[in-house]
Order: sequence, then C-alpha cells, then structure tokens
Amino acid sequence: MTAPSSSPRGRFATLSVEHASTVSRVAAELRRAVFEGELESGTPLREIALAESLGVSRPTVREALSVLVAEGLATREPHRGVAVATPRAESVRDVCRARWVLEGAGVQAWAGADDVRRQRVRDTLEAYTSAVRGGRASYEELNERHLSFHVSLVELTGSPRLVQMAEALMDELKLALAQVDRIRRNAHDEAESHEGLVTLLEAGRIDGPGGASEFLRQHIADAEVEVIDALGLE
Repeated sequence: MTAPSSSPRGRFATLSVEHASTVSRVAAELRRAVFEGELESGTPLREIALAESLGVSRPTVREALSVLVAEGLATREPHRGVAVATPRAESVRDVCRARWVLEGAGVQAWAGADDVRRQRVRDTLEAYTSAVRGGRASYEELNERHLSFHVSLVELTGSPRLVQMAEALMDELKLALAQVDRIRRNAHDEAESHEGLVTLLEAGRIDGPGGASEFLRQHIADAEVEVIDALGLE
C-alpha cells in the first residue's frame, strides 16, 4: 500500500481555489459590464480579446462565459460563439404570462401563508426599496433585489417547485429589466408600486376591484409593455 504523499504539493494537489476564484472574478466583471450597459445586447464576447483585456487565460474566459450563459445573460450559438443575450418580444410576453400565474397564486395564498413566508415578502420589499432610495446600489444589485421580491410572492404558495419555476423565469427577464431601469430610471416608481401591493396584502384586500390580485395583474401587464417599448423589441 502506497503511503500518502507528505509533501505540501502532493497533499493539496487537487485544490484549485485560485483558479475558481479567477473564473468567478471574470464572470463578476462581465456581469457588471452587462448590467451597467458597457456591453449591450448582441455584443460578441470574444475569448481572445477578453483574455487580453482582463489579463487572464482563454480557458478562464471560456469558463466565465459559460457561467453567464447558464445565468441567461449570454447566449452561445454554433459557429458564432458567445454574445450578450438579446431579449425577444414574444419571450417577454410569455414570461410575463407565466409570472402572472405563479405570482398570482402567491397573492391568493397570502391569507393562508405562515408568518415566515409573509415576513420574507416584507423583508425583500425592504431590501429593494432601501437600495432604491439609498441611491448607491448598482443596476445589478437593484435587479437582484427587485426580482427577489417577486420570487418571495411565489414562496407564499409553499411550493418549492413553483419557486424554482419563478426563479427560472426571473433569469430570463433580468437582463431586459436591467436595461429598462437604465433607460427609464424609474426605480423609485417601481419601489412605490411594490409597496402599494404589499399594503393591499397586509389589509387583506386580495380580490375584487382595487385588490392585490388586480393590482399585480396590471403591474405585470405594464411591465411587459414597458420592456417591449423601451427596448424597441419586435
């Protein structure tokens, strides 16, 4: 039986924290550039150029790009490589239809939800509105907190599968919403709208004219139109 190597190199030969950290840093920088509008929709993400610009290897860039593709921020096509994702009007419409089904179910579940799930809605709302009014949050952070609030509505159903579906939908929508936030600069209006929805929930006004369900339906419908119009999608 061969004795384990006692040398530091042999003992830790399988560890790759430094490489993984580099991939994460490259992915974070690319993600930031996408959310801040430095890399617009459709921009080709060339491995060689990015590696030279960032001072890293092509394999590192390749792995980082795979992270962005998995997050829905970039697309990979055969013979064309990777590019920043481009939202499509029909996809936006379909995502919004699906959002209404999932988030609408969450609103209907408010009365029967436990205190933990209700508090989660309040906490995500506070995190979002605080970031908006603080004035220092990046578009990426605002986007993340905004979408976390909407996922928290689905969490009211108590269904992990519905929550997973909601998270997947938000991945599809987050780039488009970030672009609209940059163009319209209306995050304060969005924050007030979300507060209005939670006020209705807290008051138990769920159904009927002026209730939370109708409020949410109109909010999602308005978001659909806003995204398509602001980005000039067809």
